[in-house]
Amino acid sequence: MSSRVVAVVQARMGSNRLPGKVLRDLAGTPVLGWVVRAASQSSGIDEIVVATSTSAQDDPVADFALTQGVRVVRGSEMDVLGRFLMAIEETNADAVVRLTADCPLLDPRVISQVVSIWRNDPQLLDYVSTTQNRSLPRGLDVELVTSSALRAVGNRTEAHHRAHVTSAVYEAGAGFKLASLQFNPGSAQYRVTLDTEADAALLDALAPHLQAVPPSWQEVVSVLEEFPEIALLNSHVEQKALTEG
Repeated sequence: MSSRVVAVVQARMGSNRLPGKVLRDLAGTPVLGWVVRAASQSSGIDEIVVATSTSAQDDPVADFALTQGVRVVRGSEMDVLGRFLMAIEETNADAVVRLTADCPLLDPRVISQVVSIWRNDPQLLDYVSTTQNRSLPRGLDVELVTSSALRAVGNRTEAHHRAHVTSAVYEAGAGFKLASLQFNPGSAQYRVTLDTEADAALLDALAPHLQAVPPSWQEVVSVLEEFPEIALLNSHVEQKALTEG
């Protein structure tokens, strides 16, 4: 029997820097819709789940996800790892692809490549990502982690591990088997995630130049190279540290 891979999109309306960002309109489609669309066009994904919280403010997230025909799981607002473990149990997943709802420009081909690496030998790897040796713009991140690995770290209590889901798997000395997908030449200097008003301004400026929806990462980088003034819109934004949650 082939392994079951489920894409889990973490999404909530609460955000310290940009509240409501996951349902913000981008070129006529809510940001969460962009993420679900990218996941649905990826190869090797058996099901898509949106993992949100039980907070009433996240009812619109759950409602929108259901209009997209995807399953919804709801748990603690701050315990994202707990929500992923719920998704694993509800879907009987052997591995999950972690996607975040504030990354509308995810490339289905990159998602497919990450899944393919793991599916090639599921017993060999616990975790595959594009993030360990970052070569793509921030906001195109894809992580796959086995259900057994997540269950193994499921009792970790540190706040940043509960928030970042996979960090206890790839931390130094964890002992899990890791693989990294890298692209050359690298383009990690760019930022296409949505966490601040400056990020929103960049995405709004970038979207009209994209020919494909969802776009390839190469197209995203090509537009940013052609129009450096767009890339400058959020070049000053600093990514929060892992331990900040």
